[in-house]
Parts: sequence; structure tokens; C-alpha cells
Amino acid sequence: MKLSEFNDLLSGMKKIGFELPSGELVPEHFHVTEIGKINKQFIDCGGTVRNEERISFQLWEANDYTHRLHPDKLIGIIELAKEKLELPDAELEIEYQGTSIEKYEVDFNGKNFLMHNTKTDCLAKDKCGIPKRKPKVKLSELQSSCCEPDSGCC
Repeated sequence: MKLSEFNDLLSGMKKIGFELPSGELVPEHFHVTEIGKINKQFIDCGGTVRNEERISFQLWEANDYTHRLHPDKLIGIIELAKEKLELPDAELEIEYQGTSIEKYEVDFNGKNFLMHNTKTDCLAKDKCGIPKRKPKVKLSELQSSCCEPDSGCC
């Protein structure tokens, strides 16, 4: 989800909810402790130089159970960040404390912002020789194995 889409959805909400992949909600007393612009320049395993730009929100929960972040307040924080950091309309990622700092992609289900696990992937599959699918092998065409019934290994 891009920052503009998140902001548009936020403007029609009365309260903010973030839902973890487990279905559990981030506690209502969370804070957005950071909004950042992340620029990542890297080279993939195929030798292609790549640039990636994302917007990061860091969610944090404290023992402050009396305060709730209202959507209008978060819109104001986003607007300030857009001005001060010159934020582009880039993909949004959420950082949240799990067993380590975990990063999530963001979607929306009509009520809550859904946090989806991110995954690693090879960006140069065409250059590194990894087949899209494992080749199918007919067992009847394989050479005999040591575990044939009369081989003595079983």
C-alpha cells in the first residue's frame, strides 16, 4: 500500500487498528514512534544495481494505556513528515516489535490495516539458474537405489 492510499483510508476512520498476521490486533495504546524514508541501493545476485524507496512507520506499545492515537493526529504527523522529509508516495512498511524488529507490508480489509509478513526472494532468477518449478522425475526412470527390497539396506 502506498502512503497516499494509507492517508486516504485514515481520513475516513474513527479509530486506527493494525492487525498482525496471526489475527491479533496491535494493542490500542500503540504509538507511531517513527516515520521514515528508507532508500536502499543494492546489487542483486545477477549483478543488477537496484534502488528501492519505502516509507516506514514504527509502531511501539508502552505502558501508557490512557492515550490512543486518533486518525487525525496520525494524519498530522504524516503531513509533517512529508514536509520535513520530502516523502515520496512510496510503498509503506510497518516495523513492530516481535521476537526482533519485524517488518510488514500493509493492506486494508475495510476495518483494520492488515500487516502481512515480508519475505525474501531472488530478484535475478533468470540469471542464477534456479528453475521456476522443480523438474518432475519419473521414479521408474531413476537408476536403482540402494534401498531396493533385496539390497540389504532396509
